[in-house]
Amino acid sequence: MVLDGPLGTELAARGIETPPPLWSAAALLDARGCEVVRAIHRDYARAGATVHTANTFRTRRRQAGAAWAELAARGVALAREAVRDVGPRHRVAGSMAPLEDCYRPDLSPADARGEHRELARALASAGVDVLLCETFPHVGEALVALEEAVATGVEAWVSFTAGPEADLLSPEDVEVAAREAVARGARAVLVNCTPAARTLAYVERLAGCGVPFGAYANAGAASEGLGWRAAPGSAAAARYADLARGWIEAGATIVGGCCGTGPEHIAALRAAACGATPARRAPRDARAPR
Repeated sequence: MVLDGPLGTELAARGIETPPPLWSAAALLDARGCEVVRAIHRDYARAGATVHTANTFRTRRRQAGAAWAELAARGVALAREAVRDVGPRHRVAGSMAPLEDCYRPDLSPADARGEHRELARALASAGVDVLLCETFPHVGEALVALEEAVATGVEAWVSFTAGPEADLLSPEDVEVAAREAVARGARAVLVNCTPAARTLAYVERLAGCGVPFGAYANAGAASEGLGWRAAPGSAAAARYADLARGWIEAGATIVGGCCGTGPEHIAALRAAACGATPARRAPRDARAPR
């Protein structure tokens, strides 16, 4: 199963501003931003992704205010519209992120349940196929979000992050967290937004959790040459896919990309998952504003 890649860094690469506190959700505020979001989803579908994460990472009350539910529904609708004609195997996931900073577990609030509950219910009402609790460095908050996702009756996944330096959670921490998540109803467990070159150790620890597992890593430091808008024709996507082959060999059945990757990485992943080498760079949607 191939997940899509990031929205935030791809939006920025296409000229859409993503300022705090909304970050990528700021693109949902106007027509041009919405069209670029739609185009990114289309590009990932054309590259071979079959699970498409809606732009709801920051569509919650504490970042978006009174408009949060409207923005969440819009994010789901854009993803659905973009892949509607691609094929029946394509699924839309609603993103549920930490309430505060995904690299600052110390900021995780003690009273997170209510806000996770209202977003989970809103995304379920919007018709997502999966609720993806993602990029959690704080295991306790991740499990609370997961419990609220499971309570909706929608298939729920959870993904943990060790952060940009792979020092927020150890592989052992993630293994323990994954087992706790499965006990609470997670249908898949993953690790994401951890440098691709450091991800295998985490994937290997997920292998015994009893449900499908996988990873969608970030491209690491720019100096690693794995992404961050490397020149067309470079080997960045192929290098990323080579690392992902290790995840697949370790048993991962769900792979995708996070910050610093793009449609070309998803095309390379798709080929890697099929045991082939991508013949060419995935085309970008010609209708998308740049």
